[in-house]
Amino acid sequence: MTPTLVRQHLPHAGAAPRVDLRARARDWSEIQERMLVPLYEAVYERLEVGPATRLLGLGCGSGLALLMAASRGAAVTGVDTSPERLALARQRLQPEGRDTRARADTRQPDDAARRARTRLVDGSPRDADGTGTAAYTLVTAFEPIGCLAGDAEGLGELLAEATPLAARGAPVVLAGWGPPERCATVSVLRVAAKLSEPPRTAGAWRPALRDDLEEVAHRAGLKPDGSGRVACPFGYADVDSAVRGLRSTGVFDPAIAATDQVQVDKELTEALHPYQRQDGTVWMPNVFRYLIARIP
Repeated sequence: MTPTLVRQHLPHAGAAPRVDLRARARDWSEIQERMLVPLYEAVYERLEVGPATRLLGLGCGSGLALLMAASRGAAVTGVDTSPERLALARQRLQPEGRDTRARADTRQPDDAARRARTRLVDGSPRDADGTGTAAYTLVTAFEPIGCLAGDAEGLGELLAEATPLAARGAPVVLAGWGPPERCATVSVLRVAAKLSEPPRTAGAWRPALRDDLEEVAHRAGLKPDGSGRVACPFGYADVDSAVRGLRSTGVFDPAIAATDQVQVDKELTEALHPYQRQDGTVWMPNVFRYLIARIP
């Protein structure tokens, strides 16, 4: 989960590395989360997300995808297990405090309406059950699977809790990495596998498989109803930003636990070298898949 790169909050074996969770959440929000904006836009456009949409976002992170849906008029509910990321999501979607109140008289009416139609939940999808409210008309799981061992199973557990909250026939959107040969970042992610021991435990990096999304949908009892591919290049201002952004995904946690952050950062810097341009920026072309499945 994430990138938003991959599912961020799945349990994995081994000692958890000591990290500054607030700093990591900021790196995710400021550097990494925006990499999948083309995916969000493509899905929302295809499903005509708008004022009639009641969206449940699983693994909503710091709320960028929710904000984009809310800007289309959708009522959005986001669920995540990271308090640090949810705090940033609230700043985006439910601003509070003295500065916000001071600007209250100048807010546009549609901004107030958006805040009233936004809900953020720290916990599991079942905690997003809005008693007495209409069922969700769209469920999204935008953190791409197919990169960590065990991420498909973790997503299946989330869907088992989320789908009863959605209307019959509602679309459920699953996201995953595209073919490895079309994802430059895969070569960088291999650092996580190289430094992790053992390499196949839950939370360890693994290559994406062609039918990852379809298998998750099948296990969840969903009916596939279309799919697509979207170009989502990962672009960074410099190597340091790239290292911080990639590290914020959590993919490298097992490697950090097995070695240390200094070693992981060194290996990441070397792996990023082929993608650094003359001006110092880093650019890695990637393709991501999404699957639309319906609740029977």
